[in-house]
Amino acid sequence: MSLVSTILNGLLSFMTSNEITTGSITASTEERKLLAARSRWWNSTGNGSHDSAKVAQKGNIKAGDGGKKFRAEWPDEDAENWKWMKENNIDTATGQRLNAAGAPCGPQIVGAMGGSGSQVQGVVDAVVQQREAGRGWMSRHKLLVAGGVIFVYVLIARLLGDGI
Repeated sequence: MSLVSTILNGLLSFMTSNEITTGSITASTEERKLLAARSRWWNSTGNGSHDSAKVAQKGNIKAGDGGKKFRAEWPDEDAENWKWMKENNIDTATGQRLNAAGAPCGPQIVGAMGGSGSQVQGVVDAVVQQREAGRGWMSRHKLLVAGGVIFVYVLIARLLGDGI
């Protein structure tokens, strides 16, 4: 039991601390709440692979245990998670909140709220675009071109003479 409490204390520290450590994420309070809520869905449904998810959809794994191990270990917590998912209108196959029409709000809507993850991705995209700007095919493949030139030179030299 002490192993479980150690793991749970570490998880609590990870979810509430803003200290950067190996394997940690930088996230706003809203993003941390979203991830914590999503872990309730993940534990109880096995990432959407539970028995009532008949249709394979994007976002659910095909070889999950359906949350059976979690249900066996913590039946009270599992029942509370299912109640929470029903009250908050969570799609059990994808873990996304359903809108009034019954369609899931995709991750692109959640990411568009402007969290640190989308900011970081925007910076990465800008750096890649800047690095690739003004570069043609020849400059990106200069080693391939150099190797081809050497190969053609050696081939012509062998055909015309005794060799190099």
